Amino acid sequence: MWRKNNPKHKSLLGLEELRAHRRERETALRKARREQQLISKRLLRDLTEDHDQTLEEGLETQTLSEQQVVQMIKDLQHGSANKLKSLVALWHRLQQKNVQLIFIKVEGSLRLLIGLFTSSFADIQMEAARCLHELSHSDEPEVTKACLPATPYLITYLSGHSPEFTELCLYTLGNLIVESEDARNQLLQQGLISALTLCAQSPHMRVLEAFGYALSQLLQAKEAPEKIIPMVLGSGLTLDILRLILFGSQNGIGVAVELAWCLHYIVSSQVNNNVLISQDIVQKLVIFLIETAAHISKNEYHGLELMICPIVRSLGNLLAVVNTAGSNSKIQDGRLLVALFVFMQIFKNDYVFIVRECLWTLNNLTVENPVISSAVLHLNLIPVLLELLTHSNAVTLLVLLVLCNIANLGIAYCQQLRQKGILPSIVRTFVSADAEVAHQCLELLNILFRHCPELVGDFNQLSGLQLLDPYKEQPDFKQQVQALVNYFQA
Repeated sequence: MWRKNNPKHKSLLGLEELRAHRRERETALRKARREQQLISKRLLRDLTEDHDQTLEEGLETQTLSEQQVVQMIKDLQHGSANKLKSLVALWHRLQQKNVQLIFIKVEGSLRLLIGLFTSSFADIQMEAARCLHELSHSDEPEVTKACLPATPYLITYLSGHSPEFTELCLYTLGNLIVESEDARNQLLQQGLISALTLCAQSPHMRVLEAFGYALSQLLQAKEAPEKIIPMVLGSGLTLDILRLILFGSQNGIGVAVELAWCLHYIVSSQVNNNVLISQDIVQKLVIFLIETAAHISKNEYHGLELMICPIVRSLGNLLAVVNTAGSNSKIQDGRLLVALFVFMQIFKNDYVFIVRECLWTLNNLTVENPVISSAVLHLNLIPVLLELLTHSNAVTLLVLLVLCNIANLGIAYCQQLRQKGILPSIVRTFVSADAEVAHQCLELLNILFRHCPELVGDFNQLSGLQLLDPYKEQPDFKQQVQALVNYFQA
């Protein structure tokens, strides 16, 4: 997610530099997180739990020698009595790293495996696909690189009729996608985007979830904003993504989670979010969150937090774009406020990251938006926000940003904030604040004092001037504190 500063908050000297530093730090953390997610390969051994019964009793589990691996390949190459049984045995052996390394170095081994993968016998195809999938999951680059000649067949078979086979091909492609930019370029040239578009139409939940995984791996690539996301936007996949989020949330949370993160990667790339806005995605996300909040239970949310996080983050970032388009396009639906506060109340103890996302979305909702800001006041949501000031620094900063947005709308808003008891909460927060929180508290106080002089007297009664004394001579705070002191001398 990116952070959008409120254009009407004119910070005092030094505060903007502090925010710029924070944005740089957040960018680095997001980059690290994306790169960590990029190497998250998946292995579908659960599909083959019944294979143990098909193997001969006493199948050796110890490490094979090179000669034994070569013999297994020869048996397959020259036609053993039971080729299917030999393939199942090979799949089990390929779960060992040393066997993988020996296998790929035997001349003709991958060519043989790909030949079996393209067999006209479905059961042979499936077992060969499992072997390829096992190899694609390897953490040895030379092993996964050896699988790349199979990619055109993997893509072609995405249009197959067996959901189990299609699912396996998708997860294998997802593993290969993370291998290198060259591998991704090869896949794109072979028509991966078009094939994925077809998978999005599948009626099978397992295929849709695998499709979401493969697409999410692709969208996290470092070159995605320049090369991949424009292709995805041009393919019309974004409408399928939204459709499957709505569909998956009712029929299979795994699908909704995968596609929600796909949407987030597209939105956070900032490639062309106006396309998404033109597709009415903002309003659809708003309705989706309202409906989700109406049915979610505090005790039974069954993994919904994994879906809500990227959805709220995507909406928050799209609102940053909407805010630049003028007041006519701003969200005015107070029910969204209720939904965000429902999520914050439910997840504040166990999943603080959702609270942060909801607050950032609330920040973008309240920027220069008197309708939503008035709704926050009239729905008596300020006490909930003030309660969150005792949470982590990250949450506290976001709450203060939202309060700044509301206060910045003028005297009537500041007077209502006064009535809601905002000042004692700010003072309590300021007493134990770190540097970032202290800066934001001072900024909020400056806005409040500017619009509502009565708060100056209230602050004095709370020993506010004594609280400011330690900051008067600190270079980072001096100018902000002096601006506040000036209100007492006016």
